[in-house]
Amino acid sequence: MNTTYSSIETTKTKALVITALFIALTLVATMFINIKLPIMGNGGLIHLGNVPLFVAAFVFGRKTGAIAGAFGMGMFDLFSGWTVWAPFTFVIVGTMGFVAGLISEKVPGKRVIVNSMAVAAALLIKIVGYYFAEVILYGNWIQPFGSIPGNILQVVIAGIIVVPLVARIKNRAI
Repeated sequence: MNTTYSSIETTKTKALVITALFIALTLVATMFINIKLPIMGNGGLIHLGNVPLFVAAFVFGRKTGAIAGAFGMGMFDLFSGWTVWAPFTFVIVGTMGFVAGLISEKVPGKRVIVNSMAVAAALLIKIVGYYFAEVILYGNWIQPFGSIPGNILQVVIAGIIVVPLVARIKNRAI
């Protein structure tokens, strides 16, 4: 038996299972741990789906973070009546996961600071991405400003939860 082939297959299978797990965790955290904001003109939503997204990106890398975010939150949009948002979410949140993972992987320095920078970059992507998505969907340049506080709160809460814990999780990662 070729042990190299077996090892490669085990690694691929493990990566596939981990990625699928984080897609599911992101979907469930977005779907079931959320608060709909009545103050937004378009009905904002604060959820904890960014928590598994950041864990995936920081512990397992940019590819897992991007796929977990894009598919997990994109499927939430499809399943929960926010269907028109799904293509935007797929791109925006996939980019958030990729960039956060990339920064965490490539930038040297103290992990807490680097991961905080990654969360800040993801926040910027979310704010700019969803601002322009709302402009496209609603044809209004002013109304999207109402969604920014909810987007900030959502990502900052996830960062507060994930950044202190990710070093401990990474040490125990499969």
